Amino acid sequence: MSARLNEPVAGLAKVRPMTLADVHDIIEIERSAYPYPWSEGIFRDCVRVGYYCRVVELRGLVQGYGIMSFAADEAHLLNICIHQEIREHGVGRRLLQYLMDHARSIGMRYAYLEVRPSNPVAIYLYESMGFERVGIRKGYYQGSPVREDAWVYKLELTHDVHKQIDENA
Repeated sequence: MSARLNEPVAGLAKVRPMTLADVHDIIEIERSAYPYPWSEGIFRDCVRVGYYCRVVELRGLVQGYGIMSFAADEAHLLNICIHQEIREHGVGRRLLQYLMDHARSIGMRYAYLEVRPSNPVAIYLYESMGFERVGIRKGYYQGSPVREDAWVYKLELTHDVHKQIDENA
């Protein structure tokens, strides 16, 4: 698939539950995106223990994934990634919105995530969707030669984000 797409990719993407059969494709996307990727076992465990795991399919191929956990009234975005060839076409935004809509629908009040300060594209996406930086986790991410901090972001889910976006348009 080429990064130069002539059609609206986000509109063609389908979000569905992740299965163990998807893990092979997910691992390939994960390894191409991160210098210190999650292992196959971590993804399998996320599915097995019942985390909210979703994949994005485009033309029958897994092109991205998102994983969230829930506790009390908080959602925690554990991992989200889109295949490098379709990034910046709205697919990541669509998946993130889908995940936040689900969290809101089951009564979560807040969503949290961590992001590397060295990932400006992800930071832009999160901030453009209303996430606010609320903290730092020192040495959170594996790195070489030193570990990298994580910026902690929070989104209040008690208001209608779609309405807010429409009003600001």
